[in-house]
Amino acid sequence: MQLGGIHHLTAVSAKIRDNHRFYTRTMGMRLVKRSVNQDDTSAYHLFYADAKGSPGTDLTFFDWPVDRERRGTHAITRTGLRVSGLDTLRWWQAHLRASGMTVPEIVERDGRLTLDVDDAEGQRLALIDDGGAGASYPWSRSPVPAQHQVRGLGPIMMSVPVLAPTDAILRKAANMRPVREYPHADNAAHVVHVYEMGSGGPAAELHVAVQPGLPVSRQGAGGVHHVAFRTPDADYDAWADRLATLGIPNSGKVDRYYFRSLYFREPNGILFEIASDGPGFGVDENEATLGEQVVLPPFLESRRQEIVSRLKPID
Repeated sequence: MQLGGIHHLTAVSAKIRDNHRFYTRTMGMRLVKRSVNQDDTSAYHLFYADAKGSPGTDLTFFDWPVDRERRGTHAITRTGLRVSGLDTLRWWQAHLRASGMTVPEIVERDGRLTLDVDDAEGQRLALIDDGGAGASYPWSRSPVPAQHQVRGLGPIMMSVPVLAPTDAILRKAANMRPVREYPHADNAAHVVHVYEMGSGGPAAELHVAVQPGLPVSRQGAGGVHHVAFRTPDADYDAWADRLATLGIPNSGKVDRYYFRSLYFREPNGILFEIASDGPGFGVDENEATLGEQVVLPPFLESRRQEIVSRLKPID
């Protein structure tokens, strides 16, 4: 039983209107689901993805009025976004600089061309050349040309002070495979260990940086809340059984309506999720109009007026 790759990543924004503008207009991603945090309905939960809202393409944000993240270890530290080719990375470099952002040079890291990008709240992203492998679904209304659009999520980097406890969870519980190592870009003495899932490749990698001596991070705006890994719908129950059999504390089965989830923490407190590929974002909206209206799962629909009245306009 194998995880298929990255399903989604959920981060935190304290400026959700600016966040919406940046990810749809500057980054050219499609808002495919405009909903609320199911555990805190005062907050938006926005999902940015490809044209179809495909599993493995959505970068999501909770709208929380919190202080900026304090960076450190015990955290997810950078989110990969896959694009295709050197020409596309050069396009992004020029595009982001023209928008007023400070953007470094394109580098080769772990054998792939990479362009690091931080959004206005300090959310750390990396545009990574995936060689154009696999299907992609550009959004026809994106301000970014189709050939340069974000194709999906890429490698996710996390930081821990010691490898062994995390390695045990990744290999023995999540069935991930350690495949290679490389020096961290910020400090060559820190080693990044690459784990892959399923068939591997940039859409199915978790990069674990071992960084002893760093302070412990404090979650906040510009930081990451959790990362989710893909499972076929048919394997979801088996993953729930596996976590229980191994004695790993977890949420139990959680139905998020658009997918089913299991949550657990690795030994440093970083929150992982296993999420089913289905049923998908089309379960309550037509693909042509995804993300245009606030949608709620059925168990919240009776509270629509109360919930929507408290949300700030973002358009």
